[in-house]
Amino acid sequence: MRLAILSAFVLLINLPFGWWRGRVRRFSFQWFLSIHLPVPLVIAVRVFGGAGWEIKTYPALVGAYFAGQLLGSRLARLLAREGA
Repeated sequence: MRLAILSAFVLLINLPFGWWRGRVRRFSFQWFLSIHLPVPLVIAVRVFGGAGWEIKTYPALVGAYFAGQLLGSRLARLLAREGA
């Protein structure tokens, strides 16, 4: 249960960074920052959430990381297309 909560938190952390990534030019400095700035936050979630560094936690948290980036980016594109 704890891993699911931590994964949801990682996904939520990455939504705004994915949004930012979706609105900047690919491979630019801002694009690079939008991908790498949340990494220390995710590490903090792992440490303070008690997930530790067990190998079984990696697929869930890495998947949540990329899902948050992807969903944020798609949401930014969708709303930009609708003119919001």
